Amino acid sequence: MTRRSVRIAAVLSATGVLAGGSLAQAYSSTSADSGGARHRAAAKHVLLVSVDGLHQSDLAWYVAQHPQSALARLVGDGVEYTHAKTVSPSDSFPGMVAQVTGGGPGTTGIYYDDTYDAALLPAGTTHCKGVKPGVEVDLTEDLDKDKASLDAGQGLTGLPASILSMTGRPVALLDPAKLPVDPKTCRPVYPHSYLQVNTAFEVAHRAGLRTAWSDKHAAYEILSGPSGTGIQDLFTPEINSAALGYPAGNDWTNDNKATEQYDSYKVRAVVNEIDGYDHSRTHKVGVPAIFGLNLQSVSTAQKLTVSDGLKGGYAAKNVPGPLLAKNLDFVDHQIGALSDEIRREHLAGSTTIILSAKHGQSPTDPAELTRVNDGPLLDGLNAAWKKLHPAAGDLVAHSVDDDAMLLWLNDRSRATTEFAQKYLMAQSGTGTDINGGRKGFTHGGLSKVFAGQAAARYFGVKPGDSRVPDILGVAQYGVVYTGGTKKVAEHGGAHADDLNVPLVVSGAGTPSGVRDRTNVQTKQIAPTILSLLGLNPQSLQAVREEHTQVLPGH
Repeated sequence: MTRRSVRIAAVLSATGVLAGGSLAQAYSSTSADSGGARHRAAAKHVLLVSVDGLHQSDLAWYVAQHPQSALARLVGDGVEYTHAKTVSPSDSFPGMVAQVTGGGPGTTGIYYDDTYDAALLPAGTTHCKGVKPGVEVDLTEDLDKDKASLDAGQGLTGLPASILSMTGRPVALLDPAKLPVDPKTCRPVYPHSYLQVNTAFEVAHRAGLRTAWSDKHAAYEILSGPSGTGIQDLFTPEINSAALGYPAGNDWTNDNKATEQYDSYKVRAVVNEIDGYDHSRTHKVGVPAIFGLNLQSVSTAQKLTVSDGLKGGYAAKNVPGPLLAKNLDFVDHQIGALSDEIRREHLAGSTTIILSAKHGQSPTDPAELTRVNDGPLLDGLNAAWKKLHPAAGDLVAHSVDDDAMLLWLNDRSRATTEFAQKYLMAQSGTGTDINGGRKGFTHGGLSKVFAGQAAARYFGVKPGDSRVPDILGVAQYGVVYTGGTKKVAEHGGAHADDLNVPLVVSGAGTPSGVRDRTNVQTKQIAPTILSLLGLNPQSLQAVREEHTQVLPGH
């Protein structure tokens, strides 16, 4: 890797760490539960920006095409980790949770945004004795009191213009009747209490620092951690609500221009926070120590076949098409707006900006796309099972199939998981290509299947874990599970296109002009944030369990 050694030595000396080490070493003698203690803070504020779908190749392409852009300045003023990977499955929830906990799905217990737990009871259960466990755990818009409304059911008037008045405590907008139930307490399990480990927000809040975040569903209150108090100001306009001002029946993700408008609300919220207000600009509360947002518009530009008269997806391998190129301009403008506001508020010398992504998107080569309808595959699996077991019900209790296949089975025995594995790998059929033409597939569109104990080992949990999928199918490159032709990309899988995301750390406490080719993971963001703020990375449970390291040079 290439480094400006003099600048690095100066930065590391200022933070009390010798060249070649990391801030993690500065905490080796500090107890793991002393998160409130401050040490050698390199920054007062860390702004985290997560851009769904963004690949490292997209960032490199854009910077090469626009060397004077805000993204180019961000990269030039910091460390660009060119070999960074998000977690597998590469979904929004495990991806974002990893960034703020330091752990993967096996440790956090978060495998996807819509999963299954064999130990919890169905939503709405009020008398728990004798109730059979096993329930879908839905962390999507379905939990909202009103998922059709941008404010998730708060009841604001004048939407969408009034959306910044949305509450900073969105847990109140979740419908408890839609939540799974804990058999021990017979009470609903909220997202934050479903998370198995603490978060960087919790550590910072416990240390007396202010915290804020903005994301796409009220269920992202999960990021507050098991205490439920980690994020003091959480702004979560519902992205899958009706997009006001756009054709009826569309949500904000069905039109890329609508997604950009939606993202702009979250950017305005963060600008307000940079100025020292809460997200609504109602109360002067001080600039948060940890804050930031998720942007969605790159993801829709990659997925949509066409939007606003522009073709979506990629023109060729790793070459953004017209809609995606336009949207990268939009993201660059938003990064520029945030960076400019930081400078206007004289915070540049005390603020570190981290840019990454919850997940990538696959395929980036349009010629490789094969759309496969997963419905007949699962129907066939259930039918084959019932043919052998006439008295049995469906074998599949729950499934999530994007560009991977995650199945939870009603019978979790070794014989049954092997049966499902063999059945899926024996299937062939016809899907569609990038132009909607017929395209054959084999092995159920899968390259490999981890079944039963193998799936548990993949995630590092014990066999029989109540949350782990019974079947993890790794899709063949280019396979997207969908019954229609409206998507040209998806995420959730374990291909390079799903996993290879950007990771840039820029600003206070960071050397400039560095391209680091070390293999790193986005879960290293969490301990790095705490290190920059002078807090103990070992305060994070997942960091201790997985031995997650602070990013090199920080």
